[in-house]
Order: sequence, then structure tokens, then C-alpha cells
Amino acid sequence: MDSLWLIIIFGAILAGFVQGLSGSNFGLVAMAVWAWAVPPGLTGPLVVCGSLTGQLLAARTLRRGLKREHLLPMVIGGLIGVPVGVLLLHQIDPLLFRLLVGIVLALWCPLMLFSSSLPRIRIGGAGADAAVGVVGGVMGGLGGLTGPATALWAVLKGWDRDTQRSVIQGFNLAMQLLTMMTYVVAGTITTEALGLFPVVILSVLLPTLLGVRLYRHFSDVGFRRVVLGLLGLAGILLIAQSLPHFL
Repeated sequence: MDSLWLIIIFGAILAGFVQGLSGSNFGLVAMAVWAWAVPPGLTGPLVVCGSLTGQLLAARTLRRGLKREHLLPMVIGGLIGVPVGVLLLHQIDPLLFRLLVGIVLALWCPLMLFSSSLPRIRIGGAGADAAVGVVGGVMGGLGGLTGPATALWAVLKGWDRDTQRSVIQGFNLAMQLLTMMTYVVAGTITTEALGLFPVVILSVLLPTLLGVRLYRHFSDVGFRRVVLGLLGLAGILLIAQSLPHFL
């Protein structure tokens, strides 16, 4: 077993558990590990494969707290965003890709760490939800990162925990399905990616189910701080590694 397989398996296990527990964040966790060694053109399909597997395993929890009035506008916006993200995936430079992933991690994770003290947004209806869906769709098509924009929006809106999890999970499931179909049509999925799909799927199964099982029984405040802190650090390291090449 070569080092690439080990990195992919480790990232999938860690990301699968976090996704099972939180309903999202597979892409961010996996990319924090994979971006160091996995090429961007391969990372996107693998993230979508792992995230989609986890979302399907946890789909039975979607009914709890689901608010269709929030989910449907987001999905409509995502339908616009995903093809744009897939187009960018075929154009982006690998070093720029790593830098962008690092920026996302370094900015998003501290915001989520201090989310309890962020001001709540009381305005913005279906149109705002759809705009957030567009952003999530673009990030999903680019690298399977459908979760960050919608998760932060849910926190800023002050939705309860079950509503946040179900809406984010429902959006992620819809966008990952759409992204995978778009990848197939666009020829993004290579023979190498197809060969690694079973590795990712098998690595995700048990950690995701464990995370889902612990969702109602796990005190996630300390866990979230540790995970987001490590992800933020990974983002800073990615920026430090990539930025000098652009200066």
C-alpha cells in the first residue's frame, strides 16, 4: 500500500466521522489531509464520492427538523453554482487551488469557533437562501465543499441545531448528487479516481455510522473546537506553503 492510499484512507476516516456527527464538513476535513498530496483534479471527485457516501448513510436523519422553505431555495441556487464550480475545476492551477483551500480553512474555521458570539441575521428570505446556495454550489463543483457557506449561514440565522443539521445535510446530499453527475458528463472522473472510489467508500462507512450514532449522545462543543482548531491550523500551513510561489 503506497503513501497516497494511506493519506486518502486517513482523510476519509477522519472526514467520515466528522460528517456523521455534524451532518457536513466532509470536504473541509478531507481536504485538510488530502490537499498536501492529492492533485486537485483527483481531490474533487474523491471528496464528492466520500461525502455522498456519508450523506446517503445518514439520510434517514433528514426528517428531523427539516425546513423545506430554507432547503428548496438553497438547492435551486446550487443548481446554478455547481456547473460554474466544475468549469473552474478544469481551469485552476494546483498551487492556487491549495492556496484557496487554505484561505477557506483559515477564515471559515475561526468564524465557526466563535459562532456563538457572531451577530444573528434577521433579514433575508428565500432570495438570500438561494444566493448562499449558489456559493455552496460553486464550492461544491470546485472541490466538493458544499458545506462551509451553508453551515455558516445557518449559524448566522440562528436556526436550532436540528434545523441546521437537516437543512445542511439535505443541501449537501442534493449538491453532491448533482456534482457527481456533472463530473461524469464533463469527463472529470478519471480511471485513477474510479480505482480509488472503493477505497474512499470503504474507509467512510464505519466512521460515518459511528458519528451518526453519537450525534445525540456526544457533547460536541469541545470536539468542535479541537476539529476546527486543527483545520484552521491546516489552512494556515497550506497558505504558508503555497503563497510564496505567488510572491
